[in-house]
Amino acid sequence: MASTQLDNKPAKDLAEDNAFFPSPYSLSLYTSKKTDYDGTTYEHPYKGEKKFLMIATDERYIMMKNGKFFSTGNHPVEMLLPMFHLDNAGFKFDIATLSGNPVKLEMWAFPTEDKTVVDTYEKYKDQLKNPYNLDDILEKIVSKDSPYAGVFIPGGHGVLAHIPESTSVKKVLNWALKNDKYIITLCHGPACLLSASVDEKPEDFPFKDYTICVFPDSLDTGANQDIGYMPGQLKWLVGDRLSKLGVKVLNQDITGKCHKDRKLLTGDSPLASNNLGKLAVETLLADPEFK
Repeated sequence: MASTQLDNKPAKDLAEDNAFFPSPYSLSLYTSKKTDYDGTTYEHPYKGEKKFLMIATDERYIMMKNGKFFSTGNHPVEMLLPMFHLDNAGFKFDIATLSGNPVKLEMWAFPTEDKTVVDTYEKYKDQLKNPYNLDDILEKIVSKDSPYAGVFIPGGHGVLAHIPESTSVKKVLNWALKNDKYIITLCHGPACLLSASVDEKPEDFPFKDYTICVFPDSLDTGANQDIGYMPGQLKWLVGDRLSKLGVKVLNQDITGKCHKDRKLLTGDSPLASNNLGKLAVETLLADPEFK
């Protein structure tokens, strides 16, 4: 009798030498054709002109400790479901990458039967393919008359490539903190906060003493190896680095948990995408600035 057991070894990505997608078995555990979107919409959306800036990854591959490449990008649910909620509540988006090259998505995690996500993707598809170069709009972002209510940085392991070391991302985050703007991120996305530590003393890290939700290091070092989600161990871990800078991580597992500390809104995993979108809109529409 033929076996129906799914392979738990990372799948070869033929587009790059020594590169791998998640195993079929891991995808059966971690992905679904539909999300947990619950039909929430907003009868009284924001009517103003403020937008959100989304900084996405333009990198497909990150190298593991063993020299293998993980074929990754931004997680589509973590990106598109929070985008839907904010868009439905009246906030449009500008999209930027560090290079101006197209946004990379983990299309193997795309929920193909989820109309809300599919429609949001189609709405912003042209921008995802033709984003701004972040440096080209940096002056506008941080200006006195900035058109942005805040910044959204979605997760997916691709965010670990260059964004945590980017001085341009650092300038955006410092602008958000200084001007009381919103920062929204989830899963591995909080790695972006590390950019604020570039060329700074640890004691001057502006997110020191903040509390967040983030994808647990224990899953990246444990389950994600056991089920073949990644082809090796990461060179560094998000929670570990943030904790060493004084950030408190609230979660040890992934349950869809979200958290708001001041104007930093975070979520623990793809499971938090819908919850984070709703938390963001609830928070924004309660802010007198957006009444």
